[in-house]
Amino acid sequence: MAGLAAAARARELGAEPLVLEKGDRAGGSMLLSSGVIWRHRTFDGFRADCPGGDPELQQVIVEQLDEAIEWLESLGAPVLEQETGNPRTIGKRFDTRGLTDALVRKAGQGSLGHALGPGPGTWPEGPLVLATGGFHVRLARELGLPIRGNPWSVGDGLDLAVERGGESAGALDEFYGRAMPAGIAIDEAEFVPLSQLYGQFAEVVSEDGTQRFEGEVSWSETNLVQAIGRWPGGRAWYRVHESRLRERVRERTVADMIEQARAAGAVVREEPPFTSVLVQASVTQTLGGIRIDERARVVGAEGLYAAGADVGGIATGGYSSGLAAALVFGRIAAEEALSS
Repeated sequence: MAGLAAAARARELGAEPLVLEKGDRAGGSMLLSSGVIWRHRTFDGFRADCPGGDPELQQVIVEQLDEAIEWLESLGAPVLEQETGNPRTIGKRFDTRGLTDALVRKAGQGSLGHALGPGPGTWPEGPLVLATGGFHVRLARELGLPIRGNPWSVGDGLDLAVERGGESAGALDEFYGRAMPAGIAIDEAEFVPLSQLYGQFAEVVSEDGTQRFEGEVSWSETNLVQAIGRWPGGRAWYRVHESRLRERVRERTVADMIEQARAAGAVVREEPPFTSVLVQASVTQTLGGIRIDERARVVGAEGLYAAGADVGGIATGGYSSGLAAALVFGRIAAEEALSS
């Protein structure tokens, strides 16, 4: 999202951006997401959910996302749903393939399979927008967890920014992820449908029974997944009473999600009146990263801009839409780079 949005906006403003894509396709983790681009309804709501985040960056997202979504629609990005289904938030759900294609048409295809490494002479001259997707692959390896995102984001942008004098922001071990069925191979096309999103309705204990989640599960369940990720093996049992099986999370019931896991081969135990599912924490996106200012400029590194999951310190202590931040600051990065 961040790189394509920046390139599309730059081309709209008359520039000829050079797009360097590390992967073998465009779209990054955006293509694998649910496609919901959202913001908190109010700035105060954003602050309450992400109290450690940079308030100035949060304010920019609240103020500019609606216009940025209209811009996506003007590019021909297809909208699947006009609302998020969450009363806390405002936004729209896009078809991710159509969204990617619309941005590529505007941005230009770019160069695939191009890793931007550290060291003098390995990056283009002139303003550079870092949008390499954070470092969730590296963090997942460190934590011994599976990834639930693109396989290329190992921290190239963060490393390059630090080498050039940039600062980091947020906790570098903080991440957004989901509980997925444990013990089975999950194709990236199943990242969304196989997410087990009912921790708030379950008793949650570690696989070996030594840990229990006692706190309040946040509405996004990010705090729960991070806790599970640090338990032995990064696994837990979701133990659901039969009275909670009809609870709904967006368009699905708890029973629906359990049956999808069962059909995929997950470990499901029937222990009336409970149903227990073995889940595995996974890493989708890092929340720490490069420090930027409100104009997407990397603090401490002249000529560098950053957007998307490369940026840290926006959702610290909670969770906010990574696609929204990427869209808003990707556009801003292009505007600022061209005005410098």
